[in-house]
Amino acid sequence: MTRVDIVRNGLSNTEATKRLERDGPNKLDGAGTVSIGEVLLRQVSNSLTIVLVIAMALSYGTLDFIEGAVITAVILLNITLGFIQDFRAERTMQSLLSLAAPSSHVIRNKMIEIIKAEMLVVGDIVKLSTGVVAPADLRLLESVNLEIEEALLTGESLPSSKNAEAVLNTGHDTSIGDRINMAYSGTTVTRGRGTGIVVATGMKTQVGKVASLLRGDAAEAKDSNPLMRYLKKLGKGIKNVLGLVGTPMQVKLSKFAILLFGLAVLLAIIVFSANKWNVDNEVILYGICVAVAVIPESLIAVMTITIAAGVKAMAQGNVVIRRMAALEAIGGVTNICSDKTGTLTQGKMVAHKVWTPDLGVLSIKDVANILDPNDGRLEVGNLPFSINQTSASHNLTMLKPILDAVALCNFASVFRTSPAAQGPSEKHPPTGEWAAVGDPTEIALQVLAMRFNNGKDDLLKGGTLTPEMEHQFDSSLKRMSVAYKSQTTGDVEVYAKGASEAIIPILDLSEKEEAALMPIIEGLASEGLRVLCIASKRIAPENERNLLDRRFMESNLKLQGLVGLYDPPRVETFDAVMKCNDAGIAVHMLTGDHLSTATAIAQKVGILKSDQQTAHSVMRAQDFDRLSDAEIDAMSSLPVVLARCSPTTKVRMVDALSRRKAFCVMTGDGVNDAPALKRAHVGIAMGINGTDVAKDAADMVLTDDNFASIVKAVEEGRRLFDNIQKFLLHLLISNIAQVILLLIALAFKDTNGNSVFPLSPLEILWVNMITSSFLALGLGMEEAQADIMIRQPRDLDVGVFTWELICDKMLYGSWAGILCLVSFVIVVYGAGNGNLGTNCNEEWNESCDVVFRARATVFGVLSFLLLVTAWEVKHFSRSLFNLDPARFKGKFSIFKALTYNRFLLWAVVAGFLITFPVIYIPVVNTTVFKHKAIGWEWGVVFGCLICYVAFVETWKAIKRRCGIWSGMGQTLNIREGV
Repeated sequence: MTRVDIVRNGLSNTEATKRLERDGPNKLDGAGTVSIGEVLLRQVSNSLTIVLVIAMALSYGTLDFIEGAVITAVILLNITLGFIQDFRAERTMQSLLSLAAPSSHVIRNKMIEIIKAEMLVVGDIVKLSTGVVAPADLRLLESVNLEIEEALLTGESLPSSKNAEAVLNTGHDTSIGDRINMAYSGTTVTRGRGTGIVVATGMKTQVGKVASLLRGDAAEAKDSNPLMRYLKKLGKGIKNVLGLVGTPMQVKLSKFAILLFGLAVLLAIIVFSANKWNVDNEVILYGICVAVAVIPESLIAVMTITIAAGVKAMAQGNVVIRRMAALEAIGGVTNICSDKTGTLTQGKMVAHKVWTPDLGVLSIKDVANILDPNDGRLEVGNLPFSINQTSASHNLTMLKPILDAVALCNFASVFRTSPAAQGPSEKHPPTGEWAAVGDPTEIALQVLAMRFNNGKDDLLKGGTLTPEMEHQFDSSLKRMSVAYKSQTTGDVEVYAKGASEAIIPILDLSEKEEAALMPIIEGLASEGLRVLCIASKRIAPENERNLLDRRFMESNLKLQGLVGLYDPPRVETFDAVMKCNDAGIAVHMLTGDHLSTATAIAQKVGILKSDQQTAHSVMRAQDFDRLSDAEIDAMSSLPVVLARCSPTTKVRMVDALSRRKAFCVMTGDGVNDAPALKRAHVGIAMGINGTDVAKDAADMVLTDDNFASIVKAVEEGRRLFDNIQKFLLHLLISNIAQVILLLIALAFKDTNGNSVFPLSPLEILWVNMITSSFLALGLGMEEAQADIMIRQPRDLDVGVFTWELICDKMLYGSWAGILCLVSFVIVVYGAGNGNLGTNCNEEWNESCDVVFRARATVFGVLSFLLLVTAWEVKHFSRSLFNLDPARFKGKFSIFKALTYNRFLLWAVVAGFLITFPVIYIPVVNTTVFKHKAIGWEWGVVFGCLICYVAFVETWKAIKRRCGIWSGMGQTLNIREGV
């Protein structure tokens, strides 16, 4: 089989499957796997677990084997559940990251297909273009101006020029840097294009041999000093043990856990000091009790599960999280800088109008299938036009030069699908359907040429034209050019296309002709069309050697015409932009299109409003770039629309927003967008049209390239942050209540002078691990509140521990602790005449009847208060009886609002029901939990419950009335049903 046959046909699917089974997937051993040891270490090495381990050791040390065994079971249960959930979360992350994994354009079954890089096999034919990361080791078959950055393997900072025609006689003795006919896995194409055949995959690649793919991550410099290496390794190990690795929020919560650990030690010291350091078993038990009370044992597990659920929800909304920190940050964005093509618009370009100096305007209308050259109808001067008409030959002659240019200055492929062995599917359309591979702009131009049977394949079929040189599209120049040599005449024809301001300066035009051309361009652009200038020239054979000089090749061109491409806005974009406006998020459109085109589209999608437009609302990138930082900062507002945008402009826009203390999202798809994506607070790459370099630089990847998905991600980020605050508040209210109760209860002394704890250690563990954990999980699954996208963005500097959360937890926790204390006092000093018994902390005896009944009462009060709190914290300022007025209206809206979250509903119901067997099961109640069955005391329990709800509702009403924190605007919102 000749080289041409190999390039054209590729492998069959059957052969590719055989080779994949033989060689395995194209990935490094261990890549994308989850380390069981690391996950397990995270569960064991956190300060919350350490407190429980100390409590367990002290319980065994005081020969309280029942309590020690229960705490041991709690530790094992906590570690097991945490491990399972964390392991699942890690696996979910790996599977979701595969959605953003690099894909390759591969020739199989005589067709170009897009497949995941890990599915490549030896013998596959792979297409390379600028911005693509080589998916495997390739022997190049074709190369055009191909340059590849190989610093990963060679350490050379400059890209290596490649030549597919080169034959190296030295074989394997040739250094990697000198193998100019090879492209290696993990290296990045910086210029040009090429085609190669896979010669090695997975661990057999050069990168596999050194077991380091890196893919955009800088290699960590190793310190030559052994002591420094040891200290760095030790520091990293300590951070891992303390949980000080992960996202900013996870690190903050780990620091909070360390703080709680220190508080637990301090409280234990306070207990010992209150007993004048006469540390017997009774005192140790009380110290254990207080230490356990201050720790929210389920915090880490609930946090892990909630974040995992958030990642999964994002993926379902077409957003893949590449860096977990972005999941927490996306909810706080204040500005979104979005590209236009394919993000705000459908990315389905169609050539809508063609203008030539001789013919005038040709219109293509009523196109349903943008890939079908036969779809739609043609008009010239509002009259129907058909290529089959006899009178059309003259018009076709006038169109021929511009059609030749758009067909040949083009790398897209448009074709009918051929029969596939596996039959029709999502990846393999039914026979006869039109398909395309390439840039949407070039696809639209190729379809335009094919409408007149003048496609690239038609022109090159006879072999009379051969490609001589190409200068690929440059985002800074905004144009590209190619040269083809006629084998018949020996002449070289140069074709160029690009933005009007990029092509007009290199045209052979008089000032009068240029002045006449500009209104035509403006007219097309004002219709929302993307206008491309098409030009060409003929070069004599003796000047062929000058084609390497881009300035020579792109000079003195003849204008062949203009093409107006239409890319309709996405249907959902307008509503998404309106959502952003309501949420206090400013949307900026940064596009490479003409100013008039950008303005027209921005007005259609709601980004630009005529009544709010200022002198700087719409700017050309050139004008923006000429301004100094001081001049930009002096502007009353930054531009809403930037036209003819370059990568440098995007970086300056990000910097300008940062100086204004804004928190911005930047989208991008090209190689040159990587700096802006890195610089932005949250960089989002396009999953369909984005290059591998852009994806590596981004924090998130849009699998559908849709602006509305960004807005969904913001909403999901806000929901996640709200839910984390909800379960944090719930857990901390419980801990504060317990600590206040136990510290004040140090004053309750039995006949031996020992402090009697009003809650036993196992009662505390039950409340923290069983009752609170499932409630917290339910709060983590709460749906987004109706007002979530009408609030202003939160202050990211404050973090999760806002002043509202701190104030609420102290007020609610203190009041709950006081009510628990009051219930204990009522039972002991009311009906019990102050009888605190003897040694009631250790075991049941006849003198402990009152104390055990009082403990059961406190246990019931605390359990019921926490169950109701789970519903109260669903909204920090709205009443329990009017939680969601937008969604649930009427007298019985409370029942609908409390039951829509089924998990939380059943967690509350189960919490109520399970309280009774814990109190009433004989032996278990007295031996394990150190309390006793109660009767009339239930009146105290429900009385405390009513007092608690009344207090919480009063505080919420004050917040609404005074407009404090989340209460700001709630009166108005409730009245409007929002």
